[in-house]
Amino acid sequence: MPSTVTIPRTRTRPKTERPKLHKVILINDDFTPREFVVTVLKAEFRMSEDQAHRVMITAHRRGVCVVAVFTKDVAETKATRATDAGKAAGYPLMFTTEPEE
Repeated sequence: MPSTVTIPRTRTRPKTERPKLHKVILINDDFTPREFVVTVLKAEFRMSEDQAHRVMITAHRRGVCVVAVFTKDVAETKATRATDAGKAAGYPLMFTTEPEE
């Protein structure tokens, strides 16, 4: 009877790193109407009326407010679309992104 030698294979699975997250930040200005900011927050970030109002008031009082946290591509896309909505309406509404620590 022939003897069979089996050698176990070792597979190394590459460890995938989670994507870095980025914050979308609303910057307050003195010209964009509050109602418009709330409308943009509801449309682009899928917030309720109450959530959007709280974010807008926080940005108004503190100068800036973190709106949401996403992966880099999603954060940049949403920030750009929200800023463009303000520009299209003639307002200096500004959203930026920065890496989350």
